Amino acid sequence: MTETHRKPGTTPSPQTTPDLETADVIVVGAGPTGLLLAGDLAEAGLSVTLLERRPATLSNLTRALAVHARSLEQLDARGLADELVAGGHRLTSLGLFGSAVLAPAQLPTRFPFVLITPQFEVERLLERRARQAGVTFRYDSEVLGVDQDADGVTIRLRDGDGIGSAHASYVVGTDGARSTVRQAVGLPFPGKTIIRSMLLADVRLAQEPPSPFTVSASPDAFALIGSFGDGWYRVIGWNRHAQADDRAAVDFAEIREVARLALGTDYGMHDPRWISRFHSDERQAPQYRVGRVFLAGDAAHVHSPAGGQGMNVGLQDAANLSWKLAAVLKGHSPDTLLDSYQTERHPVGKTVLRSSGAMVRLALLRSAPGRALRGFLAQAVNHVRPLSRRAIGTVSGIAVSYPAERGAHPLTGHRAPDVRLADGSRLYELLRRGAFVLIAPAGDTAALGPATDRVLTASWASDRRTALLVRPDGYIAWATDATRPADRDAALRTALAHWTGTGIAPTAAPGSNSAVKQAS
Repeated sequence: MTETHRKPGTTPSPQTTPDLETADVIVVGAGPTGLLLAGDLAEAGLSVTLLERRPATLSNLTRALAVHARSLEQLDARGLADELVAGGHRLTSLGLFGSAVLAPAQLPTRFPFVLITPQFEVERLLERRARQAGVTFRYDSEVLGVDQDADGVTIRLRDGDGIGSAHASYVVGTDGARSTVRQAVGLPFPGKTIIRSMLLADVRLAQEPPSPFTVSASPDAFALIGSFGDGWYRVIGWNRHAQADDRAAVDFAEIREVARLALGTDYGMHDPRWISRFHSDERQAPQYRVGRVFLAGDAAHVHSPAGGQGMNVGLQDAANLSWKLAAVLKGHSPDTLLDSYQTERHPVGKTVLRSSGAMVRLALLRSAPGRALRGFLAQAVNHVRPLSRRAIGTVSGIAVSYPAERGAHPLTGHRAPDVRLADGSRLYELLRRGAFVLIAPAGDTAALGPATDRVLTASWASDRRTALLVRPDGYIAWATDATRPADRDAALRTALAHWTGTGIAPTAAPGSNSAVKQAS
Protein backbone atom coordinates (compact mmCIF):
# COMPACT_ATOMS: atom_id res chain seq x y z
CA MET A 1 0.00 0.00 0.00
CA THR A 2 1.15 3.57 -0.63
CA GLU A 3 2.48 5.49 2.33
CA THR A 4 -0.18 7.56 4.06
CA HIS A 5 0.21 11.34 4.00
CA ARG A 6 -1.71 13.37 6.56
CA LYS A 7 -1.77 17.07 7.23
CA PRO A 8 -1.80 18.71 10.65
CA GLY A 9 -5.25 18.98 12.16
CA THR A 10 -6.66 15.95 10.37
CA THR A 11 -8.28 13.51 12.79
CA PRO A 12 -8.85 9.89 11.77
CA SER A 13 -12.17 8.22 12.51
CA PRO A 14 -12.22 6.44 15.87
CA GLN A 15 -12.93 3.20 14.00
CA THR A 16 -9.83 3.52 11.82
CA THR A 17 -7.31 0.74 12.44
CA PRO A 18 -3.57 1.58 12.58
CA ASP A 19 -2.82 0.00 9.20
CA LEU A 20 -5.81 1.57 7.44
CA GLU A 21 -4.87 4.39 5.09
CA THR A 22 -6.84 7.52 6.00
CA ALA A 23 -7.67 10.89 4.48
CA ASP A 24 -10.25 13.61 4.93
CA VAL A 25 -11.57 12.96 1.42
CA ILE A 26 -10.99 10.17 -1.08
CA VAL A 27 -11.65 11.11 -4.69
CA VAL A 28 -12.10 8.19 -7.09
CA GLY A 29 -11.20 9.03 -10.68
CA ALA A 30 -8.33 11.21 -11.94
CA GLY A 31 -10.08 12.93 -14.84
CA PRO A 32 -10.60 16.72 -14.91
CA THR A 33 -13.48 16.62 -12.41
CA GLY A 34 -11.55 14.61 -9.83
CA LEU A 35 -8.35 16.59 -10.31
CA LEU A 36 -10.03 19.96 -9.81
CA LEU A 37 -11.92 18.72 -6.76
CA ALA A 38 -8.87 17.11 -5.17
CA GLY A 39 -6.75 20.20 -5.78
CA ASP A 40 -9.33 22.50 -4.21
CA LEU A 41 -9.62 20.34 -1.10
CA ALA A 42 -5.86 20.03 -0.67
CA GLU A 43 -5.37 23.78 -1.10
CA ALA A 44 -7.93 24.22 1.69
CA GLY A 45 -5.58 22.28 3.98
CA LEU A 46 -7.33 18.90 3.89
CA SER A 47 -5.72 15.51 3.34
CA VAL A 48 -6.84 14.06 0.01
CA THR A 49 -6.19 10.72 -1.66
CA LEU A 50 -7.00 10.37 -5.34
CA LEU A 51 -7.57 6.83 -6.59
CA GLU A 52 -7.32 6.00 -10.28
CA ARG A 53 -7.81 2.61 -11.90
CA ARG A 54 -5.58 3.46 -14.86
CA PRO A 55 -1.80 3.13 -14.61
CA ALA A 56 0.03 6.43 -14.29
CA THR A 57 1.74 5.93 -17.66
CA LEU A 58 -1.49 5.49 -19.65
CA SER A 59 -2.02 8.56 -21.84
CA ASN A 60 -5.49 10.04 -21.92
CA LEU A 61 -5.36 11.43 -25.48
CA THR A 62 -8.80 11.02 -26.91
CA ARG A 63 -11.50 12.78 -24.98
CA ALA A 64 -12.90 16.33 -24.74
CA LEU A 65 -11.71 19.22 -26.88
CA ALA A 66 -13.87 22.20 -25.90
CA VAL A 67 -13.47 24.34 -22.79
CA HIS A 68 -16.34 26.78 -22.35
CA ALA A 69 -16.31 30.25 -20.82
CA ARG A 70 -17.64 29.31 -17.37
CA SER A 71 -15.07 26.55 -17.03
CA LEU A 72 -12.35 29.02 -18.01
CA GLU A 73 -13.62 31.36 -15.30
CA GLN A 74 -13.38 28.53 -12.77
CA LEU A 75 -9.85 27.78 -13.95
CA ASP A 76 -9.07 31.51 -13.73
CA ALA A 77 -10.15 31.40 -10.09
CA ARG A 78 -7.39 28.80 -9.66
CA GLY A 79 -4.73 30.68 -11.60
CA LEU A 80 -4.72 28.25 -14.55
CA ALA A 81 -6.82 29.79 -17.30
CA ASP A 82 -4.30 32.08 -18.94
CA GLU A 83 -1.75 29.29 -19.37
CA LEU A 84 -4.38 26.99 -20.86
CA VAL A 85 -5.70 29.68 -23.23
CA ALA A 86 -2.18 30.46 -24.45
CA GLY A 87 -1.82 26.95 -25.85
CA GLY A 88 -5.27 26.54 -27.42
CA HIS A 89 -7.40 27.88 -30.27
CA ARG A 90 -10.06 30.51 -29.59
CA LEU A 91 -13.29 29.71 -31.37
CA THR A 92 -15.53 32.74 -31.82
CA SER A 93 -18.43 30.84 -33.36
CA LEU A 94 -19.85 27.44 -32.51
CA GLY A 95 -21.86 25.51 -35.09
CA LEU A 96 -24.83 23.47 -33.92
CA PHE A 97 -27.63 21.70 -35.79
CA GLY A 98 -28.23 22.72 -39.38
CA SER A 99 -26.85 26.20 -39.97
CA ALA A 100 -27.30 27.41 -36.38
CA VAL A 101 -24.25 29.25 -35.12
CA LEU A 102 -23.67 30.50 -31.59
CA ALA A 103 -21.51 33.56 -30.99
CA PRO A 104 -19.54 33.37 -27.72
CA ALA A 105 -18.22 36.88 -28.44
CA GLN A 106 -21.42 38.30 -26.92
CA LEU A 107 -20.78 36.67 -23.54
CA PRO A 108 -20.04 39.05 -20.62
CA THR A 109 -16.77 37.40 -19.60
CA ARG A 110 -12.99 37.62 -19.92
CA PHE A 111 -13.29 34.52 -22.11
CA PRO A 112 -15.78 35.33 -24.92
CA PHE A 113 -14.89 32.24 -26.93
CA VAL A 114 -14.78 28.46 -26.86
CA LEU A 115 -11.25 27.25 -26.24
CA ILE A 116 -10.30 24.27 -28.38
CA THR A 117 -7.61 22.33 -26.55
CA PRO A 118 -7.21 18.62 -25.77
CA GLN A 119 -8.45 17.33 -22.45
CA PHE A 120 -4.99 16.12 -21.51
CA GLU A 121 -3.83 19.76 -21.40
CA VAL A 122 -6.59 20.55 -18.89
CA GLU A 123 -5.61 17.48 -16.89
CA ARG A 124 -1.91 18.39 -17.02
CA LEU A 125 -2.51 21.76 -15.37
CA LEU A 126 -4.97 20.40 -12.81
CA GLU A 127 -2.69 17.50 -11.92
CA ARG A 128 0.29 19.82 -11.44
CA ARG A 129 -1.78 22.00 -9.12
CA ALA A 130 -3.10 19.00 -7.17
CA ARG A 131 0.39 17.57 -6.66
CA GLN A 132 1.74 20.93 -5.53
CA ALA A 133 -1.12 21.16 -3.03
CA GLY A 134 -0.21 17.77 -1.54
CA VAL A 135 -2.78 15.36 -3.01
CA THR A 136 -1.71 11.72 -2.65
CA PHE A 137 -2.06 9.97 -6.03
CA ARG A 138 -2.65 6.23 -6.20
CA TYR A 139 -2.81 4.76 -9.68
CA ASP A 140 -3.52 1.10 -10.50
CA SER A 141 -6.11 1.17 -7.69
CA GLU A 142 -9.41 -0.53 -8.44
CA VAL A 143 -12.36 0.10 -6.12
CA LEU A 144 -14.03 -3.15 -5.06
CA GLY A 145 -16.60 -1.84 -2.60
CA VAL A 146 -17.74 1.11 -0.51
CA ASP A 147 -18.96 0.86 3.09
CA GLN A 148 -20.05 3.81 5.19
CA ASP A 149 -21.34 4.57 8.66
CA ALA A 150 -21.82 7.65 10.83
CA ASP A 151 -18.05 8.08 11.22
CA GLY A 152 -16.88 7.85 7.63
CA VAL A 153 -16.42 5.75 4.52
CA THR A 154 -14.18 2.75 3.93
CA ILE A 155 -13.19 1.80 0.40
CA ARG A 156 -12.08 -1.73 -0.37
CA LEU A 157 -9.63 -1.76 -3.24
CA ARG A 158 -7.15 -3.79 -5.21
CA ASP A 159 -3.75 -2.40 -6.20
CA GLY A 160 -0.30 -3.72 -7.01
CA ASP A 161 0.14 -4.87 -3.41
CA GLY A 162 -3.10 -6.87 -3.34
CA ILE A 163 -6.35 -6.20 -1.51
CA GLY A 164 -6.47 -3.25 0.87
CA SER A 165 -8.64 -0.54 2.36
CA ALA A 166 -8.69 3.23 2.65
CA HIS A 167 -10.83 5.35 4.96
CA ALA A 168 -12.08 8.94 4.72
CA SER A 169 -14.70 11.24 6.15
CA TYR A 170 -16.18 11.64 2.67
CA VAL A 171 -15.78 9.97 -0.73
CA VAL A 172 -16.48 11.50 -4.13
CA GLY A 173 -16.92 9.29 -7.19
CA THR A 174 -15.66 11.03 -10.31
CA ASP A 175 -14.99 7.69 -11.99
CA GLY A 176 -16.98 8.06 -15.19
CA ALA A 177 -20.12 6.68 -16.76
CA ARG A 178 -19.47 3.16 -15.48
CA SER A 179 -18.79 4.47 -11.97
CA THR A 180 -17.93 1.74 -9.49
CA VAL A 181 -18.68 4.16 -6.68
CA ARG A 182 -22.19 4.80 -7.99
CA GLN A 183 -22.86 1.09 -8.28
CA ALA A 184 -21.40 0.40 -4.83
CA VAL A 185 -23.85 2.76 -3.12
CA GLY A 186 -26.77 1.29 -5.05
CA LEU A 187 -27.69 4.28 -7.18
CA PRO A 188 -29.41 3.55 -10.52
CA PHE A 189 -28.40 5.31 -13.72
CA PRO A 190 -31.66 5.60 -15.62
CA GLY A 191 -31.78 6.76 -19.21
CA LYS A 192 -31.30 5.44 -22.70
CA THR A 193 -29.00 5.29 -25.68
CA ILE A 194 -29.89 8.09 -28.10
CA ILE A 195 -27.44 7.36 -30.90
CA ARG A 196 -25.48 4.22 -31.79
CA SER A 197 -22.41 3.40 -33.83
CA MET A 198 -20.66 6.75 -33.55
CA LEU A 199 -17.12 6.73 -34.91
CA LEU A 200 -14.14 8.39 -33.32
CA ALA A 201 -10.58 8.69 -34.59
CA ASP A 202 -7.43 10.74 -34.14
CA VAL A 203 -5.86 11.42 -37.53
CA ARG A 204 -3.56 13.65 -39.51
CA LEU A 205 -4.91 15.72 -42.40
CA ALA A 206 -3.34 16.65 -45.72
CA GLN A 207 -5.51 19.78 -45.89
CA GLU A 208 -6.21 22.14 -43.02
CA PRO A 209 -9.95 22.66 -42.26
CA PRO A 210 -11.31 26.21 -42.33
CA SER A 211 -11.65 26.25 -38.54
CA PRO A 212 -10.01 24.43 -35.61
CA PHE A 213 -13.51 23.12 -34.88
CA THR A 214 -15.48 22.17 -37.99
CA VAL A 215 -18.92 20.56 -37.81
CA SER A 216 -21.65 19.83 -40.34
CA ALA A 217 -24.47 17.41 -41.10
CA SER A 218 -26.31 15.95 -44.08
CA PRO A 219 -29.63 14.04 -44.03
CA ASP A 220 -27.73 10.78 -43.45
CA ALA A 221 -24.60 11.73 -41.54
CA PHE A 222 -22.88 14.25 -39.31
CA ALA A 223 -19.25 14.82 -38.47
CA LEU A 224 -16.97 17.17 -36.60
CA ILE A 225 -13.25 17.70 -36.80
CA GLY A 226 -11.35 19.37 -33.97
CA SER A 227 -7.67 20.29 -33.84
CA PHE A 228 -5.37 19.20 -31.01
CA GLY A 229 -3.03 22.00 -32.04
CA ASP A 230 -0.07 19.70 -32.72
CA GLY A 231 -0.91 18.38 -36.19
CA TRP A 232 -3.38 15.77 -34.93
CA TYR A 233 -7.15 16.08 -35.33
CA ARG A 234 -10.10 14.46 -33.59
CA VAL A 235 -12.87 13.20 -35.87
CA ILE A 236 -16.31 12.18 -34.60
CA GLY A 237 -18.92 11.00 -37.07
CA TRP A 238 -22.14 9.06 -37.58
CA ASN A 239 -23.51 7.43 -40.72
CA ARG A 240 -27.19 6.44 -40.75
CA HIS A 241 -26.50 3.64 -43.23
CA ALA A 242 -23.47 2.13 -41.45
CA GLN A 243 -24.73 1.03 -38.04
CA ALA A 244 -22.84 -1.64 -36.09
CA ASP A 245 -22.34 -2.90 -32.57
CA ASP A 246 -19.83 -1.00 -30.41
CA ARG A 247 -17.60 -4.07 -30.40
CA ALA A 248 -17.42 -4.25 -34.19
CA ALA A 249 -14.09 -3.35 -35.74
CA VAL A 250 -13.83 0.05 -37.43
CA ASP A 251 -12.22 0.35 -40.84
CA PHE A 252 -10.46 3.65 -41.52
CA ALA A 253 -12.48 3.87 -44.72
CA GLU A 254 -15.62 4.29 -42.58
CA ILE A 255 -14.15 7.40 -40.95
CA ARG A 256 -13.24 8.93 -44.29
CA GLU A 257 -16.65 8.12 -45.76
CA VAL A 258 -18.64 9.71 -42.95
CA ALA A 259 -16.52 12.86 -43.21
CA ARG A 260 -17.17 13.09 -46.95
CA LEU A 261 -20.91 12.57 -46.45
CA ALA A 262 -21.23 15.26 -43.77
CA LEU A 263 -18.47 17.73 -44.64
CA GLY A 264 -18.07 17.19 -48.37
CA THR A 265 -14.41 16.21 -47.96
CA ASP A 266 -12.22 14.12 -45.68
CA TYR A 267 -9.38 16.70 -45.86
CA GLY A 268 -6.96 13.96 -46.89
CA MET A 269 -7.13 11.98 -43.64
CA HIS A 270 -4.21 9.64 -43.04
CA ASP A 271 -2.16 7.87 -40.36
CA PRO A 272 -4.91 7.22 -37.75
CA ARG A 273 -3.39 6.61 -34.33
CA TRP A 274 -6.65 5.64 -32.62
CA ILE A 275 -10.05 4.48 -33.95
CA SER A 276 -13.11 3.45 -31.98
CA ARG A 277 -16.86 2.94 -32.18
CA PHE A 278 -19.14 4.02 -29.35
CA HIS A 279 -22.69 4.97 -28.48
CA SER A 280 -24.07 8.09 -26.81
CA ASP A 281 -26.33 7.82 -23.77
CA GLU A 282 -28.55 10.20 -21.86
CA ARG A 283 -28.44 9.15 -18.20
CA GLN A 284 -28.54 10.83 -14.82
CA ALA A 285 -28.35 9.50 -11.28
CA PRO A 286 -31.44 10.52 -9.29
CA GLN A 287 -29.25 11.56 -6.37
CA TYR A 288 -25.74 12.98 -6.29
CA ARG A 289 -25.36 12.19 -2.59
CA VAL A 290 -25.83 9.04 -0.53
CA GLY A 291 -24.76 9.76 3.03
CA ARG A 292 -21.06 10.53 2.94
CA VAL A 293 -20.62 9.57 -0.70
CA PHE A 294 -21.03 11.98 -3.61
CA LEU A 295 -21.01 11.71 -7.41
CA ALA A 296 -19.71 14.30 -9.86
CA GLY A 297 -19.04 14.53 -13.59
CA ASP A 298 -19.84 11.54 -15.78
CA ALA A 299 -20.44 9.36 -12.73
CA ALA A 300 -23.51 11.52 -12.08
CA HIS A 301 -24.65 12.36 -15.63
CA VAL A 302 -23.82 11.54 -19.24
CA HIS A 303 -25.22 13.06 -22.40
CA SER A 304 -24.51 13.53 -26.08
CA PRO A 305 -21.29 15.28 -27.18
CA ALA A 306 -23.32 18.02 -28.89
CA GLY A 307 -22.11 21.43 -27.75
CA GLY A 308 -18.99 19.98 -26.12
CA GLN A 309 -20.40 20.33 -22.60
CA GLY A 310 -19.38 17.05 -20.92
CA MET A 311 -16.05 17.90 -19.31
CA ASN A 312 -17.25 21.41 -18.56
CA VAL A 313 -20.26 20.33 -16.51
CA GLY A 314 -18.01 18.02 -14.49
CA LEU A 315 -15.54 20.82 -13.72
CA GLN A 316 -18.40 22.99 -12.52
CA ASP A 317 -19.77 20.12 -10.38
CA ALA A 318 -16.37 19.95 -8.69
CA ALA A 319 -16.19 23.71 -8.14
CA ASN A 320 -19.61 23.63 -6.47
CA LEU A 321 -18.84 20.71 -4.17
CA SER A 322 -15.25 21.38 -3.14
CA TRP A 323 -15.72 24.51 -1.04
CA LYS A 324 -18.74 22.97 0.70
CA LEU A 325 -16.82 19.85 1.69
CA ALA A 326 -13.97 22.04 2.94
CA ALA A 327 -16.33 24.22 4.99
CA VAL A 328 -17.94 21.19 6.65
CA LEU A 329 -14.69 19.33 7.32
CA LYS A 330 -13.08 22.44 8.84
CA GLY A 331 -16.08 22.95 11.10
CA HIS A 332 -17.24 26.20 9.53
CA SER A 333 -20.59 24.87 8.30
CA PRO A 334 -23.00 22.08 9.24
CA ASP A 335 -23.22 18.91 7.19
CA THR A 336 -26.57 20.09 5.81
CA LEU A 337 -24.68 22.54 3.57
CA LEU A 338 -23.71 19.52 1.48
CA ASP A 339 -27.35 18.91 0.58
CA SER A 340 -27.23 22.07 -1.54
CA TYR A 341 -24.91 20.27 -3.97
CA GLN A 342 -27.86 18.12 -5.07
CA THR A 343 -30.25 21.08 -5.04
CA GLU A 344 -27.99 23.20 -7.22
CA ARG A 345 -26.22 20.79 -9.57
CA HIS A 346 -28.84 18.12 -10.32
CA PRO A 347 -31.09 20.57 -12.23
CA VAL A 348 -28.05 21.75 -14.21
CA GLY A 349 -27.29 18.17 -15.23
CA LYS A 350 -30.90 17.68 -16.32
CA THR A 351 -30.81 20.85 -18.41
CA VAL A 352 -27.63 19.76 -20.18
CA LEU A 353 -29.14 16.35 -20.95
CA ARG A 354 -32.15 18.02 -22.52
CA SER A 355 -30.30 20.70 -24.48
CA SER A 356 -27.55 18.44 -25.86
CA GLY A 357 -30.14 15.76 -26.68
CA ALA A 358 -32.24 18.31 -28.55
CA MET A 359 -29.22 19.30 -30.65
CA VAL A 360 -28.59 15.68 -31.66
CA ARG A 361 -32.22 15.00 -32.47
CA LEU A 362 -32.46 18.13 -34.60
CA ALA A 363 -29.27 17.20 -36.44
CA LEU A 364 -30.69 13.76 -37.26
CA LEU A 365 -34.05 14.95 -38.61
CA ARG A 366 -34.50 13.46 -42.07
CA SER A 367 -38.04 14.22 -43.25
CA ALA A 368 -38.80 17.36 -45.25
CA PRO A 369 -40.94 18.85 -42.43
CA GLY A 370 -38.19 17.99 -39.93
CA ARG A 371 -35.52 19.68 -42.02
CA ALA A 372 -37.77 22.72 -42.42
CA LEU A 373 -38.22 22.91 -38.65
CA ARG A 374 -34.47 22.64 -38.17
CA GLY A 375 -33.88 25.44 -40.63
CA PHE A 376 -36.46 27.64 -38.93
CA LEU A 377 -34.93 27.08 -35.51
CA ALA A 378 -31.44 27.72 -36.87
CA GLN A 379 -32.53 31.06 -38.28
CA ALA A 380 -34.20 31.93 -34.97
CA VAL A 381 -31.01 31.15 -33.04
CA ASN A 382 -28.95 33.16 -35.52
CA HIS A 383 -31.15 36.24 -35.71
CA VAL A 384 -33.29 36.54 -32.58
CA ARG A 385 -30.83 38.09 -30.15
CA PRO A 386 -32.49 37.09 -26.86
CA LEU A 387 -32.70 33.48 -28.05
CA SER A 388 -29.09 33.58 -29.22
CA ARG A 389 -27.92 34.95 -25.88
CA ARG A 390 -29.88 32.34 -23.99
CA ALA A 391 -28.52 29.51 -26.14
CA ILE A 392 -24.85 30.48 -25.82
CA GLY A 393 -25.35 31.31 -22.13
CA THR A 394 -26.68 27.80 -21.52
CA VAL A 395 -24.02 25.98 -23.55
CA SER A 396 -21.16 28.04 -22.11
CA GLY A 397 -22.39 27.74 -18.51
CA ILE A 398 -22.37 31.54 -18.09
CA ALA A 399 -26.16 31.61 -17.67
CA VAL A 400 -26.25 28.90 -14.98
CA SER A 401 -27.76 30.12 -11.72
CA TYR A 402 -28.87 28.47 -8.49
CA PRO A 403 -32.12 28.67 -6.50
CA ALA A 404 -32.50 31.50 -4.02
CA GLU A 405 -34.78 31.82 -1.02
CA ARG A 406 -38.03 33.70 -1.42
CA GLY A 407 -37.46 37.41 -0.87
CA ALA A 408 -33.74 37.26 -1.62
CA HIS A 409 -32.07 39.98 -3.69
CA PRO A 410 -32.48 39.35 -7.46
CA LEU A 411 -28.74 38.77 -7.83
CA THR A 412 -28.65 35.95 -5.28
CA GLY A 413 -27.73 32.62 -6.83
CA HIS A 414 -26.40 34.14 -10.04
CA ARG A 415 -22.86 33.94 -11.36
CA ALA A 416 -20.71 36.84 -10.22
CA PRO A 417 -19.03 38.59 -13.15
CA ASP A 418 -15.29 39.17 -12.95
CA VAL A 419 -15.56 42.79 -11.87
CA ARG A 420 -12.71 45.24 -11.44
CA LEU A 421 -12.07 46.28 -7.85
CA ALA A 422 -10.89 49.58 -6.40
CA ASP A 423 -7.27 48.45 -6.04
CA GLY A 424 -7.10 47.43 -9.71
CA SER A 425 -7.43 43.69 -9.10
CA ARG A 426 -10.18 41.42 -10.37
CA LEU A 427 -12.73 39.43 -8.38
CA TYR A 428 -11.55 36.09 -9.77
CA GLU A 429 -8.00 36.87 -8.69
CA LEU A 430 -9.28 37.16 -5.11
CA LEU A 431 -11.23 33.93 -5.46
CA ARG A 432 -7.91 32.12 -5.92
CA ARG A 433 -7.58 32.22 -2.14
CA GLY A 434 -10.59 29.94 -1.75
CA ALA A 435 -12.52 32.36 0.48
CA PHE A 436 -15.76 34.27 0.29
CA VAL A 437 -15.39 37.80 -1.08
CA LEU A 438 -17.46 40.71 0.22
CA ILE A 439 -17.62 43.57 -2.28
CA ALA A 440 -18.81 46.75 -0.60
CA PRO A 441 -19.30 50.33 -1.79
CA ALA A 442 -16.09 52.35 -1.66
CA GLY A 443 -15.35 53.62 1.85
CA ASP A 444 -18.27 51.72 3.33
CA THR A 445 -16.92 48.32 4.39
CA ALA A 446 -19.16 46.74 7.03
CA ALA A 447 -18.09 46.71 10.69
CA LEU A 448 -18.01 43.02 11.54
CA GLY A 449 -15.44 42.49 14.28
CA PRO A 450 -12.00 40.89 14.31
CA ALA A 451 -10.75 39.86 10.89
CA THR A 452 -10.29 36.25 9.81
CA ASP A 453 -9.23 34.66 6.53
CA ARG A 454 -12.65 33.22 5.68
CA VAL A 455 -14.01 36.36 4.06
CA LEU A 456 -12.00 38.85 2.01
CA THR A 457 -13.32 42.36 1.49
CA ALA A 458 -12.83 44.71 -1.41
CA SER A 459 -14.47 47.81 -2.84
CA TRP A 460 -16.08 48.47 -6.18
CA ALA A 461 -13.90 50.33 -8.67
CA SER A 462 -17.09 52.21 -9.62
CA ASP A 463 -19.56 54.17 -7.53
CA ARG A 464 -21.92 51.20 -7.31
CA ARG A 465 -23.71 50.98 -3.95
CA THR A 466 -24.74 47.30 -3.97
CA ALA A 467 -23.00 45.04 -1.46
CA LEU A 468 -22.27 41.46 -2.60
CA LEU A 469 -21.11 38.36 -0.79
CA VAL A 470 -19.55 36.04 -3.38
CA ARG A 471 -19.06 32.33 -2.69
CA PRO A 472 -15.71 30.61 -3.37
CA ASP A 473 -17.20 29.11 -6.55
CA GLY A 474 -18.03 32.54 -7.96
CA TYR A 475 -21.77 32.65 -7.27
CA ILE A 476 -23.53 35.38 -5.30
CA ALA A 477 -24.59 34.15 -1.87
CA TRP A 478 -26.14 37.40 -0.69
CA ALA A 479 -26.66 40.96 -1.92
CA THR A 480 -28.31 44.16 -0.79
CA ASP A 481 -28.95 47.62 -2.13
CA ALA A 482 -29.62 48.99 1.37
CA THR A 483 -27.57 52.08 2.18
CA ARG A 484 -28.43 52.50 5.87
CA PRO A 485 -25.69 50.69 7.84
CA ALA A 486 -28.18 49.38 10.39
CA ASP A 487 -30.27 47.68 7.70
CA ARG A 488 -27.34 46.38 5.69
CA ASP A 489 -25.02 45.22 8.47
CA ALA A 490 -27.61 43.15 10.31
CA ALA A 491 -28.56 41.33 7.11
CA LEU A 492 -24.90 40.80 6.24
CA ARG A 493 -24.12 39.33 9.66
CA THR A 494 -27.01 36.91 9.18
CA ALA A 495 -25.74 35.93 5.74
CA LEU A 496 -22.20 35.44 7.01
CA ALA A 497 -23.42 33.30 9.87
CA HIS A 498 -25.48 31.19 7.45
CA TRP A 499 -22.78 30.70 4.83
CA THR A 500 -19.54 30.75 6.78
CA GLY A 501 -20.41 30.12 10.44
CA THR A 502 -21.08 32.43 13.36
CA GLY A 503 -18.63 35.02 14.63
CA ILE A 504 -16.93 35.44 11.27
CA ALA A 505 -15.60 38.75 10.03
CA PRO A 506 -14.10 39.83 6.73
CA THR A 507 -10.42 40.61 6.19
CA ALA A 508 -9.22 43.03 3.55
CA ALA A 509 -7.48 41.48 0.59
CA PRO A 510 -3.78 42.34 0.30
CA GLY A 511 -3.42 45.70 -1.39
CA SER A 512 -7.15 46.37 -1.20
CA ASN A 513 -8.32 49.95 -0.76
CA SER A 514 -11.12 48.80 1.50
CA ALA A 515 -10.75 48.99 5.26
CA VAL A 516 -11.94 46.50 7.80
CA LYS A 517 -13.70 48.18 10.68
CA GLN A 518 -13.95 46.74 14.12
CA ALA A 519 -17.31 45.92 15.65
CA SER A 520 -18.31 48.05 18.56
